[in-house]
Order: sequence, then structure tokens, then C-alpha cells
Amino acid sequence: MSSAIVVSPLARIGEMAARHKCRSMLSLMANGHDFSRPGVIDPARHLTLRMNDIAFAGSGKLVAPEASHVEEIIRFARVSDGPLLVHCWMGVSRSPAAALIAALARAPLLDDLALAKALRAASPFATPNARLIALGDEALDRKGRLAEAVSAIGRGRDCQLNLPFVLEPQRLFDDGGEVAAMREFS
Repeated sequence: MSSAIVVSPLARIGEMAARHKCRSMLSLMANGHDFSRPGVIDPARHLTLRMNDIAFAGSGKLVAPEASHVEEIIRFARVSDGPLLVHCWMGVSRSPAAALIAALARAPLLDDLALAKALRAASPFATPNARLIALGDEALDRKGRLAEAVSAIGRGRDCQLNLPFVLEPQRLFDDGGEVAAMREFS
């Protein structure tokens, strides 16, 4: 089973699903933002969570990430086998945060800092949503390690669109702790 987690902007989900043979997909999108699921993704293996990319409690029509969203990410990651495609609008904030949460849900013995460094190596642009990370840290009982690790890698560079990446958390074990990630900048 591949533990790869493919992080993508919405514009490239079809390409990434096909290229990486993903059969499960996690979508983190705002209310009212409709999109088409790639044909290779079975509807039963697709979870859509509706939230805005905000780090504060929602107001008006904005929906903040909540503990219930994180619980669904964890549950979905644990039952999804093979490569998992995670996307949001730009692939920069919500989906990288969800990818870290999913990786730790699948492999709780991962080192938080090594995982965060793998994320940074794969994407200099990723800035995981702070609210999702804090909620994920709590839900996964990381005792602050996940939040500290994400803080340690800092904010990503100014975003450039359409830059998917792949995290391969299993390789953090297989390579003796070496950072394992792959850029998809093509």
C-alpha cells in the first residue's frame, strides 16, 4: 500500500489523480464552490468538507475549520488505502494542513518535525492553515508537537498557482529518518 499523499490545487486534481493512481480524494472547499470529481475517483471514496481558509472563528458566511472537520479527515485517512489526493482551491493552506493530519492519522509514530520538513522540502509555498493544524494536534493527541513543527518551518513563500506536490510519509521510516518528498513542479 502506498502511503503517498498528493496535495493539489483544484485546477490539477484530474491530472494528479491519474498520474499518481489515486482512488481516494479529500476536498476542502468553501460553501458554494462547485467542482467536478475526477472520473477515476469512486464517489464512495471521496470526502468533501466545506470550510473557508481562515484561522479564526467564522463570521457571516465564512465557515471556519472545526474539530468535526478534523475528525472526518482523520477517519477518512485511516480508511483510505493507497495514494490519497488532498486538494483545496490553491493547494497552499487547507490541503497541506489536511495532508499533515492525514499522514499522522495513518502513521502516528511519525516525527512531527521530520514530517513538517518533508512538507517544506516538497513545497516552498505551503503555509498550512493554523486552525486546522491546532485542531489536528489536539485530535491526534500530539501534545503541541505538530503545531510546533509547522511553526518551525515558517510561512511558505508567496504562492504561485498550480504547484502540486507529494508527501511520502512511509519513506520517513524507510530512509532512516531522511526527509522524503517529491515536488510536482511540472
